[in-house]
Amino acid sequence: MMTALHRLLVSISSLRLTVVCLAAAFVLVLAGTLAQVREGLSIVQDQYFQSWFVRIYPAPESHGIPVFPGGHLIGAVLLVNLVAAHIRRFSWTWRKLGIQLIHLGLIIMLTGGLATDLFSVTSYMRLKGGETRNFSESDTCTELVLTTPQTADGDQVTAVPGEVLADGGSITHASLPFKIVVKEFYPNSELHLIGQENPAAERPAASNGAGNRIAITKRPRATAMNQRDTMSAVLEIISTKGGKSLGTWLVSMAMGQAQDFEVDGRPWSIELRPSRYYKPYSLSLLEFTHETYAGTGTAKNFSSTVTLADPQHNETRQVKIWMNHPLRYLGDTYYQSGFEPDNSGTVLQVVRNPGYQAPYVACVIVALGLLIQFTYHLTGFVRRATTANAP
Repeated sequence: MMTALHRLLVSISSLRLTVVCLAAAFVLVLAGTLAQVREGLSIVQDQYFQSWFVRIYPAPESHGIPVFPGGHLIGAVLLVNLVAAHIRRFSWTWRKLGIQLIHLGLIIMLTGGLATDLFSVTSYMRLKGGETRNFSESDTCTELVLTTPQTADGDQVTAVPGEVLADGGSITHASLPFKIVVKEFYPNSELHLIGQENPAAERPAASNGAGNRIAITKRPRATAMNQRDTMSAVLEIISTKGGKSLGTWLVSMAMGQAQDFEVDGRPWSIELRPSRYYKPYSLSLLEFTHETYAGTGTAKNFSSTVTLADPQHNETRQVKIWMNHPLRYLGDTYYQSGFEPDNSGTVLQVVRNPGYQAPYVACVIVALGLLIQFTYHLTGFVRRATTANAP
C-alpha cells in the first residue's frame, strides 16, 4: 500500500508532469489567441481559459466533445503537482527555508488564481442622479424573469438562467402555474418592427405581446470588444390546468420592458434581462463628476459620490468613488468604471473575488523567500572568502 502511494506521489510530483502542463498551457494560449479573431474575447475566455475542457461542437444543439484540457484543468494539475513536490521534498532546515517559502508563495498564487476563476463575479451597477439600487447586473449572463403580485410587501419573482433557454425543451417550476416551451432560441439577433424592411416576406416573431408586431433576424455571434450579443427567444406558455396553450411570446435583451399576461385570472409579467445580484444594502447616487482635458473629449477624471445604507449593520455614510479609489464593503469592491453617454449617471464595476488577497500574500512570501535565499548564499560566500584570505 505504501509503495503504491509513494509511486503515486512520485508521479504527480514529477518534473515531467510540470513540463507537460506548461507545454499544454502554451498550446492553449496559442489556440485561444488565434480563436479570438473569429470568436471574440468573451467566448474564448469562457470556452478555453475558464473551462475544464476545450470542446468542439458537431452541432449547435450538442453539448460538445472534449478535445483538449482547459485553463482550469491545467491550473489545477499544476497546483497539485507543486503541492506534491513541496510535500515530497519538504525539510525543516535553514538551508532550504528560502526555497520552501518560494514554493509556498507559488502555491498560494496558483490557489488564489484558481479561486478567482471559479468563484469571482463581476457585474455592473448603473445609477442616475438621485437613484437608489440594491442590486448589480451581469454584463454577460441573462435571466428569464416571471413576476406576479403576491402580497403588499412585494411580488413573487421566479428567475430562470438564460443558459436554460439555450438548452431548449420545456421549463417548469413549482411556483409557476404553467410551463414554458422554448420554440426558438437566438444567441444573437436583431429586432425590427414589421413593415420597416420587407413587409411581404416578414412574419411576426410571436402571437402575443410585442412579438406580434416584431420580426426577428438571426445574427452571428458578436466578436468585437465593443459589441454584445442580443439574446432572444420565442416561448410558448401552456397552462398546467388542462394543458391549454396561451400562445407564444417574444423575449429579448433588446426589449426594454416586461410584457403582461394572465393565467387562470392571475396577472403575470415576463422579461429577459441581465442577471441580477442583490445586496443586503443599497447605494444612492448623490453626485457624478466628469472632467475632460481642455479642448478634447478625453476623460481626465470622473467620480461618484454615493450614500451607502445598510440597515442590518446600522451603516449609513457618504463615500466618494473615483479612479484607483474603490469602495470595499462586505466582500464587494466598487470601481469607477464609466458613465452614461449623456453624463446623466455613473457606471460602477462590482467585483466579488474571494481570492483577491492571494497575490499580495504570495508576493510577500516569495520576496521573503528570495531575500532569505540570497542572504544565505551571500553569507556563505563572504564566509568562504574571508577564510581563504585569512593569513
